[in-house]
Amino acid sequence: MKHFFTFLLIAVLCSCRQEKKYHDEQKVAVESIQSDKLMDILKFQQKLNAEFKDPETSPLPDRFRADFETLDFFEADTAFVIEADFIRTPEALPFSMPTTTDRISTEVLYGIAKFNLKGKVYELEVYQTPELIAQEKYKDYLFLPFTDATNGMETYGGGRYLDLRIPKGNKIVLDFNKAYNPYCAYNKKYSCPLVPSVNHLDVAITVGVKAFEH
Repeated sequence: MKHFFTFLLIAVLCSCRQEKKYHDEQKVAVESIQSDKLMDILKFQQKLNAEFKDPETSPLPDRFRADFETLDFFEADTAFVIEADFIRTPEALPFSMPTTTDRISTEVLYGIAKFNLKGKVYELEVYQTPELIAQEKYKDYLFLPFTDATNGMETYGGGRYLDLRIPKGNKIVLDFNKAYNPYCAYNKKYSCPLVPSVNHLDVAITVGVKAFEH
């Protein structure tokens, strides 16, 4: 009987070690994924800053660009990197989207992104711009404009944009850490599509680019 209990104790200890090892491996895998996401966000921020510094690509007037160092970003948060269900709308017809000027932007509703954020289900319309997809580098480009509870306070009052690419399957990743301001937030000479009311989120998206302080 003594030997039986000794054997049982050894078996339990071995099982605990194996379980701990499994959970440790799981933890390392999760940390690795989080690290990759953060690195991707950092690269986005660096690229955006480089574009704003470059006189060839910057929307900033010269008087602001001369002393430009970096945009003001929220702290990165991988909780806002969301895998959404993507429902395509192949029968949708082109429509006219108003802009900040007299120009009209022609868009097509390409699909709807449906996702859960902070315990609530949201849907956002995702658009394709016929004028852009004629160009090779934009042939799979999608456009997601949105507003949220931070607009007019921490972020630009007119909302922000996300650039997306057509996914292969029925899922699409929405990384709100890559939400950026339309160019008209920096310079009135630009004409920017207005965010449709259907794309409002009644939650604070506290990641991405903040409002531009002159």
